[in-house]
Amino acid sequence: MTYTEFLPSKYTKTVEEGTVTYKAPSNIALVKYWGKKADQIPANPSISFTLDACATTTSMTYSRRKEKGADFSFGLWFEGKPKPDFRPKIEAFFSRIESYMPFLKEYDLKIETSNSFPHSSGIASSASGMSALALGLMYIEKQLDPGMDDGYFHRKASFLARLGSGSACRSIEGDLIQWGHHKGITGSSDLFAIKYPYQVHEVFHKYHDTILLVDKGQKQVSSTVGHDLMHGHPFAEQRFAQAHDNIAKLREVFATGNLNDFIRIVESEALTLHAMMMTSIPYFILMKPNTLKIIEKIWAFRASSKTHLCFTLDAGANVHVLYPQEEKKEVHQFIKDELVVYCENGQYICDRIGFGAKRLLPYK
Repeated sequence: MTYTEFLPSKYTKTVEEGTVTYKAPSNIALVKYWGKKADQIPANPSISFTLDACATTTSMTYSRRKEKGADFSFGLWFEGKPKPDFRPKIEAFFSRIESYMPFLKEYDLKIETSNSFPHSSGIASSASGMSALALGLMYIEKQLDPGMDDGYFHRKASFLARLGSGSACRSIEGDLIQWGHHKGITGSSDLFAIKYPYQVHEVFHKYHDTILLVDKGQKQVSSTVGHDLMHGHPFAEQRFAQAHDNIAKLREVFATGNLNDFIRIVESEALTLHAMMMTSIPYFILMKPNTLKIIEKIWAFRASSKTHLCFTLDAGANVHVLYPQEEKKEVHQFIKDELVVYCENGQYICDRIGFGAKRLLPYK
């Protein structure tokens, strides 16, 4: 598909007002997207697990204006309080998508949003937030164009979410999602994410992710700044080639359930992401001492227990511990006994693989 296919035809209905609520999950990349081109196009493809408990819930109340305005009209509340510092990002997002959502200036919008996890702590709050917002807007558009099919609805929601935050395009559906053109994956696109189209062993459908909150504070470096550091990076081209190669290798891993190869690829991807930040100009170390202690503990426990837990990291200090359902009891005990001590205030989140965003119906 091309950009023009997301330009709407003439709407056949009018809608005066309404409210819609979506709960959209975060996601954790197995093969990392790091570096982007204009219009939020990824420099390399990525693949992710959709999560379940870590999510953003966004309610949007919309009412038709008497006449189309010159500017966007919206109010924004985060966890019950006005959030003016979010406004510039939403304004920029609306400007990017206006040609694809020409009704935007015809409505007054009230946007109320909340997270089930700490904001700006490396758990992809922008991914879940922008995907929830994009889905709400798509709900309005479907009222204006009732003939829209579900496949197009999800593709366009992913396309729009990407223009707000790149990884948000991977939070529309689940459970295993691929984004970015890859010659070995039919239907893959830089414009939107797709459900992984090939065989996936049952072990991966019930994976768990326990997120160890090593540092709940504001991220040291925003994702936007981090991505920009890949421009002119001395190892950028090798990194992009590595991502393509790892996605190709994962096809057999997913099909066969080879957890040892899965671990090698996922942990290498996590460390490569941080290596890119440590070797950029300017350079940053995003891991904390406790991040490294957790990684060493995981390696030692895996070797002694013969379990298949592994770690991955986003662009921050927190550690995602991934493990199969069959090993949940043993790994949970290990986490409580040996890893929680390294978490800020002993805090961690038990999550699992989820199956995408959901529209929440109002209580009656």
